[in-house]
Amino acid sequence: MTAVLPEPVRIARDTTTMRVLRPGMLTTVQDWPGRVGYWHVGVPPSGPMDDLSFRLGNRALGNPEGAAGLECTLGGPALVFDAATWVCVTGAPTPVTVNGQPVRQWRSVPVPAGGVLDVGAVRGPGMRCYILIAGGLDVPEYLGSRATFTLGKFGGATGRALAADDELAIGAPIGSVRAGVTGDDQPVLTRRWELAVTEGPHGAPEFFTRKDFDTILDTDYEVHFNSDRTGVRLVGPKPRWARPDGGEAGMHPSNIHDNAYSIGALDFTGDTPILLGPDGPSLGGFVCPVTVVAAERWKLGQLTPGDTVRFVPVRADRAASPRALGAHRRANWPIVLSGGGDGDDGVLARRDGADASVTYRRQGDDGVLIEYGDLTLDLELRARVHALHRALLDRGEPGVTELTPGVRSLQVRTDPDRLPTPKLLALLGEVENDLPAAEDLVVPSRTVRLPLSWDDPSTREAITRYMHGVRADAPWCPWNIEFIRRANGLATVDEVFDTVFAAEYLVLGLGDVYLGAPVATPTDPRHRLVTTKYNPARTWTPENAVGIGGAYLCIYGMEGPGGYQFVGRTTQVWNHRSSGYGEDPWLLRYFDRISWYPVSAQELTDLRADFAAGRGELQAEDGEFRLTDYRAFLAANAESIARFRAHQSEAFTAERNSWRDSGELAEAH
Repeated sequence: MTAVLPEPVRIARDTTTMRVLRPGMLTTVQDWPGRVGYWHVGVPPSGPMDDLSFRLGNRALGNPEGAAGLECTLGGPALVFDAATWVCVTGAPTPVTVNGQPVRQWRSVPVPAGGVLDVGAVRGPGMRCYILIAGGLDVPEYLGSRATFTLGKFGGATGRALAADDELAIGAPIGSVRAGVTGDDQPVLTRRWELAVTEGPHGAPEFFTRKDFDTILDTDYEVHFNSDRTGVRLVGPKPRWARPDGGEAGMHPSNIHDNAYSIGALDFTGDTPILLGPDGPSLGGFVCPVTVVAAERWKLGQLTPGDTVRFVPVRADRAASPRALGAHRRANWPIVLSGGGDGDDGVLARRDGADASVTYRRQGDDGVLIEYGDLTLDLELRARVHALHRALLDRGEPGVTELTPGVRSLQVRTDPDRLPTPKLLALLGEVENDLPAAEDLVVPSRTVRLPLSWDDPSTREAITRYMHGVRADAPWCPWNIEFIRRANGLATVDEVFDTVFAAEYLVLGLGDVYLGAPVATPTDPRHRLVTTKYNPARTWTPENAVGIGGAYLCIYGMEGPGGYQFVGRTTQVWNHRSSGYGEDPWLLRYFDRISWYPVSAQELTDLRADFAAGRGELQAEDGEFRLTDYRAFLAANAESIARFRAHQSEAFTAERNSWRDSGELAEAH
């Protein structure tokens, strides 16, 4: 079978260009700070994984620090330039030549017209190098950035890594070229890394035991080979956990109700720790005990399989500024100097709200996670989150960079130099005092009809891949729908079908996982099927697969890893034909109410083709969600709901006990 090569990118002849002779292993266009402002719909910032090396190279060439350049993983490309220019190659050590003559990294180097810049294999330590060019790369912006997000198939020139014969335009130089980057400013790369972390958002003793947390800080974790820009997987001890399970969020104690993640968070997906990277998911349902501070996240881009990683707790207010590039960044130190962390378990404050308690949790030195109420699925709590979200949007506070709602939480990301955490907490307290009472909350809510190919062949293939490549003995294998039946005490798999198609799913968040993918739950508690997530997660999930995890349903926005139990597949929820200007590419909104109609696998294939060609149309009708009406519905059906939950709880407990008996779960301590 002949491989299909990507169509090369061509540029008009009146533009200064470079052409790709050899693309390297994985070379992408990136800019800094990337695609900021779309975390709330599942679009990661992307950008250089080692922003420090990238920005230093740009500064040496007189470029703006964020000008588009190239990130090269494990090995670089060979490039030919049609006009004389200057380049600077930074990052991990690698051989560099111009027209066959060796040149130094971290130096500004002239390349003559017709000259060839050749960047070889990374020697290490580190695994990514960067090619910056005077004037920067002039490729189209998508959602405000030139950064490539290969999983989403956008950014750069084509939404993919460079290929042979691609041509990229180069912008006009605007600044003075310096000699290069001084040795004092260059970051120290090593094979034994220390990362400065803050406590939180989810630490001990609520989620991890004290011993677990001490172990996290005392362990030299090893970087796993299955790591990439979405996250760096680590190998280390398995937690004992402080809880027996995640309740409605899932059977594993790592499961929580979906909330927004932070880049640099140590995310325990089951018992597997993963450091979330710049292409990672914005929303998910796993606990994160510590978060790498913003100024140290450049190190994630240089972590190489086999390296060791140790987490060093620091006080958030003493972390280096991510804006700094010189000595104040502390990147030329091989260790993290610290007198200890904040010692507050990541909990900044607690208070009583108008209708529910409020907990403010630290997410690195540049974020706060505001949680309402107890660890339960309660749509009233999501309504409170919506009210807070709208109030902060209306306020437009300088220094707030992102607002991302979860099921019972709102993440506030900040520029810590402009809006320190104490000032942010005071602001949040003021806003909370002015929020409306719950009974006054009314939210726009469309009714949306989507097709569902039940037990679609693509999801069966994903399960087969998982069994062959990850584990074959998982309780949810070989058929996720049978596992859902068993965990919920249903008599037949037909009852799973009937429940899913009878339900109306309320969208609580977007971006779980990626690109406008909704996390939703049935408005009627009697339709809430409860499962757990894969542990470890799948390495492949088909685009727009539909799954259930905890009490939540998710439509996967694109191919990638995942953990929800499959029930089928639907049509696209992200419009790739949209330019991102004037028309939002995400199709669903918060508080949409999704219901399903059944289609065959072939019918779905046809519908997906129509949508991809621009012929698809979302079936949606405007409406509203009134909290007072919903309270009345719950009261009228309280007895029936209680009976359903009691029966479901018995089945859930039996399944959890069988896991414990088989060694699937450790005893919580």
